[in-house]
Amino acid sequence: MAGRLLAMGDRHGCHHMLVELLERIAFDPATDTLVFVGDYIDRGPDSRKVIDTLIDLRASCPNLVCLKGNHEAMLLNYYLDGQGEQQFFLNGGLATLDSYGISTADTRAGRGLPEDHLQFLCGLPLFHETGDYLFVHAGLRPGVRLADQSPEDLLWIRYEFMDSEVDFGRTVVFGHTPLRDPLIEPNKIGIDTGAVYGGRLTCIELQGRTIHQV
Repeated sequence: MAGRLLAMGDRHGCHHMLVELLERIAFDPATDTLVFVGDYIDRGPDSRKVIDTLIDLRASCPNLVCLKGNHEAMLLNYYLDGQGEQQFFLNGGLATLDSYGISTADTRAGRGLPEDHLQFLCGLPLFHETGDYLFVHAGLRPGVRLADQSPEDLLWIRYEFMDSEVDFGRTVVFGHTPLRDPLIEPNKIGIDTGAVYGGRLTCIELQGRTIHQV
C-alpha cells in the first residue's frame, strides 16, 4: 500500500519542534513521502541539529525531499561566495554560526561547516513535482511557466503569488511567508506558521488535507 504524502513548513533552527512533530505524525520512512519546503536554519538555536536530523532521515527514507529556502541560499551566498554578509546576519545568520560553534573569521576563510552539511545544502533543489502538487519554498510568478521561473522568485516571492487566483496547473504547496494558520485555497497551500516567532510548526497530510501541528 502506498504511504502518505506530507509536507512540513519552515523550521528555522527549531529542532525540538521538528522532532516532536515527526513523532506526532508517526512518520514512516519506509512508505511515507515527506517534503520539507526549506528554511531549516537561522534565527532559532539549533540549525546544526536540524540539518543533522534531515541528513539522517534522508539516509533511511527513500522518499524524503528537502527543498532549498531563501535562508539556505543566503548562507551559501555568504559562505561560498563571500557575498551578502549583511543580509545573512540581518536574517538570523549569527544563530546558525553559533549552532556550529564557528566564527565569522572561520567562514570568511571558507571553513567551519561540516563537509556533509555543505554537500547537503548545495544539493537542495528549488522545487518538487508530483501528479497533483508542486512544492516550492516561496511560490511562483503568476503567468510564467515553471521552466521559466527565476530562482529569485522561487525563493523570495510573496504577495504577487499570495494574492493570485491563477490556476498554476497543480496545487502549489509553499512556506516562506509566516501565517497565523495554514492557508488552504484551490490553487495554493501555505504551511509556514511562524514556528520560530512563537507560532506553530505545521505538517499537512495532503490526502484529506489533514493538519498536524506542535
